Amino acid sequence: EDQNKKSPKRKIVLLMAYSGKGYHGMQRNVGSSQFKTIEDDLVSALVQSGCIPENHGEDMKKMSFQRCARTDKGVSAAGQIVSLKVRLIDDILEKINNHLPSHIRILGLKRVTGGFNSKNKCDARTYSYMLPTFAFAHKDQDVQEEVYRLDRETLERVNKLLACYKGTHNFHNFTSQKGPRDPSAKRYIMEMYCGEPFVRENIEFAVIKVKGQSFMMHQIRKMIGLVIAIVKGYAAESILELSWGEEKVDVPKAPGLGLVLERVHFEKYNRRFGNDGLHEPLEWTEEEEKIAVFKEQYIYPTIINTEREEKSMVNWLNTLSIHDFSSSAV
Repeated sequence: EDQNKKSPKRKIVLLMAYSGKGYHGMQRNVGSSQFKTIEDDLVSALVQSGCIPENHGEDMKKMSFQRCARTDKGVSAAGQIVSLKVRLIDDILEKINNHLPSHIRILGLKRVTGGFNSKNKCDARTYSYMLPTFAFAHKDQDVQEEVYRLDRETLERVNKLLACYKGTHNFHNFTSQKGPRDPSAKRYIMEMYCGEPFVRENIEFAVIKVKGQSFMMHQIRKMIGLVIAIVKGYAAESILELSWGEEKVDVPKAPGLGLVLERVHFEKYNRRFGNDGLHEPLEWTEEEEKIAVFKEQYIYPTIINTEREEKSMVNWLNTLSIHDFSSSAV
């Protein structure tokens, strides 16, 4: 313990993976302890392992804590990054992980520059969204969930629609509390596509990948929700263009269950500091395998089992018919 007090504090980043089911998102809400967040468990483990003094756990600003992305309630992460100042104790990762539940893991650690802030230095984020492919079946088709298989033509149509999101658009209809003239509603999307379907426990799933500079609350779920509404025949393709205009459009929000923060990108930081001889680039090639194993063990089974038991996608699809896609929402 005494040795801990003497060790100097250093700015580091931690690579985190977690299954978000049962949590009210990533970010800690001090004072509302009934809503457990990922950071509550993380801070408790940092204090218990001796990396940070107890008062830093109560006031996270003291350790310059910054998360790279706030993930919403129930959302998981395979490559979340947090930056903070800690005492670099021996076997630090092992000690922190010993105090964490198995569905939250610290997979890597790197030293960074003193002024590093994971949110400001991050220049892109990649998310994935895993969904049962019957979500793309036309509304007039009688679908048995376990029998449905996505055909090539529908997948191509899904990808054509997802590609429309690329570039800079005004996404005020894809979040709450932002007006059409708010400059912060303009967001830049680098890529978005749906991969090849695969079968797990008799249900066919597919994964949509999206890489963008930054995202607003609910934005990705609404982007996917609108494409599903179009492919199912509830809304016309023209609604996409309309939704980027000034008018208010009723954009449905797909369930949070399948959403995973895959990785965060630090391309500018890596170019500037990655090869300066003092700092490592923030790339995690050596951790890739651990990330893949964590997803297979904790993230995918949770998504699949929750979908089977709670039918979040089925229940949400049943609400699409009550959305008004014909005119702007009041």
